[in-house]
Amino acid sequence: MSGKAIADRPEAEAPRRDRRAERRDATRAEILEAAWALAGEQGLTELSLRDLGDRVGMRAQSIYSYFDSKHAIYDAMFQESNEELLRRMQVVRDTAGTPNERFLLGARGFVEFALEDLSRCQLLFLRTLPGFEPSPEAYAPAVLVLELARERLAEIGITRPEMLDIWTALLSGIMQQQWANDPGGDRWKKLLDDVIAMYLAYAKKRKS
Repeated sequence: MSGKAIADRPEAEAPRRDRRAERRDATRAEILEAAWALAGEQGLTELSLRDLGDRVGMRAQSIYSYFDSKHAIYDAMFQESNEELLRRMQVVRDTAGTPNERFLLGARGFVEFALEDLSRCQLLFLRTLPGFEPSPEAYAPAVLVLELARERLAEIGITRPEMLDIWTALLSGIMQQQWANDPGGDRWKKLLDDVIAMYLAYAKKRKS
């Protein structure tokens, strides 16, 4: 092919950016970041659209251009948090090691996540907000997190459905006791390995 033919070939057009959508997404992300900050400072249930507007430099009414309601903001926060938890649990799934080692890593990772941020913990696990129900889209990552827990149990030979319920109740108990009675400490968190050992011994007995 001649050089002229190459020169005459039209260059492939680069994909056109939707700058309006990019700006909208950036503003939504800014609002969510401010919402998390305010929830940490004032409490999850005390989130105010007026305070949120002040934090991001817009009138409270303008926030409705990005979220239909305060519950829509909570819903986005719920989804964002569960996606992060899912990402961490997927890392555990892909970690080399024995099934027992992955099970232990998954339990530790879940408890660490739950104890990193009180507002996030309340939103995801404690049903602190009256009347709030996450949308199916926001709840979908949470379902996948539970499926990964089910897979880790199956890898070590635990398949009875009630054993998953017992396991999630144990983790929730440690998480809630830690937040309620020793926030920032490790009184209950440090019991996790003992709880795992007791659980596995009980699960083995149930199979026999």
